[in-house]
Amino acid sequence: MPGRKVLIFANLMKDDASGVAHEIESHLANLGIQAEIYAFAGAPIQNPFFKDIDLVISLGGDGTVLFAARAVAGQGVPILPFNLGRLGFIAGFGRNDWVVALDCWLAGRLGLTARTMLQIHVHREGRVLASFKALNDGVISAQGIAKVICLDIEAGGSPMGSYRSDGVIVATPTGSTAYNLAAGGPVMHPEMDAMILNPICPFTLSNRPLVVPGSEKIEILVEEGKRTGVMLTVDGQETFILQAGDKISFTHAERRALIYTPERLGFYEVLREKLNWSGGPNA
Repeated sequence: MPGRKVLIFANLMKDDASGVAHEIESHLANLGIQAEIYAFAGAPIQNPFFKDIDLVISLGGDGTVLFAARAVAGQGVPILPFNLGRLGFIAGFGRNDWVVALDCWLAGRLGLTARTMLQIHVHREGRVLASFKALNDGVISAQGIAKVICLDIEAGGSPMGSYRSDGVIVATPTGSTAYNLAAGGPVMHPEMDAMILNPICPFTLSNRPLVVPGSEKIEILVEEGKRTGVMLTVDGQETFILQAGDKISFTHAERRALIYTPERLGFYEVLREKLNWSGGPNA
């Protein structure tokens, strides 16, 4: 137990995140565990510097978990998320669960899930201009409101054609219950190995959501002659302005995000609880 290090992400926009963070820090100190708090209000300005961290604690909502996952992407550091907000698909532990959850973590009794992350590259003039990782999704859309854009799409090396739409969502199974679901895409179990390609309000009704194997690559080309600005949004938190001729590639990241979940709530129980799914009216 002594010698372990914990990094606490505290979203100060959530109710009493600072107070809970300091309570956890004090509790861990009494156990001989070093803890550091990284507090931010709203969108974090930059990723914190960390080294040799054994656990990340996320205090906020799903957005805080998304930021934490990108911050530790590739490090193999598990995330213990506490929901201080309202919905919380990914952040499965409540604000009052932290003492029991930490005890279970120390005893090795917490359920750990491995979630696919996206590796996103923006290619311009033959070179990689920008790279991102995403736990939920990458979205290519117009910068303006209700602007149709044209995108050439390939999946697994096969041309899918030119899509005229408000944009395209490429989502992970974890992100299937986020923007993808609101845009009419399928719900997937978060530990599946797949990606979802979902056009947003397509001009052609035959352009439907598509699930592709996680081993494949999705490539999206911003067509020349566009009449509006186009942007890439990563997990709803990072943005990048695209140009005509840019190609954006989506593959699975080499390492998955490791996220602890409560044993009392499986994925299907979460769907029933969060989305009020009941199966239909009683006879």
